[in-house]
Amino acid sequence: MRRRRGHRTEGQIDVDQHVGARLRMRRTILGLNQSQLGKAAGITFQQVQKYENGVDRVSASKLYQFASTLGVPVSFFFEGVEPKRRGVRGAGRQEKDPLHKRETLEFVRAYFRISSRAARKSLTELIFTVAGSDKAGPHASR
Repeated sequence: MRRRRGHRTEGQIDVDQHVGARLRMRRTILGLNQSQLGKAAGITFQQVQKYENGVDRVSASKLYQFASTLGVPVSFFFEGVEPKRRGVRGAGRQEKDPLHKRETLEFVRAYFRISSRAARKSLTELIFTVAGSDKAGPHASR
């Protein structure tokens, strides 16, 4: 079966969306808006939106430029991509990973702006207490 030029398969779209989500995640963690990233990459914020939503595919050279700007290796954008097997369909789209939600990213950024190690430890203990966990997590002794 021949594909039209420019036509993307479902697997390609999934990868494009994954790369876009990773791009958005890293940009948000660094506190950049789409305009700032676009300016650094020489593109418009609308184009950044298209990349982040997986509407447009990021070229290799642009992906390299994003990686340099965001301080990550190019492989960062592909971490967690599951290879598709021919003839095997997934169980459907899973619920959005909480690690990719804006709320989570903003929380992590704010947490690491707390300069006091003791305050971060107390906050971590409070979160585990409110969440109903009897442990303060693997990093409680830090």
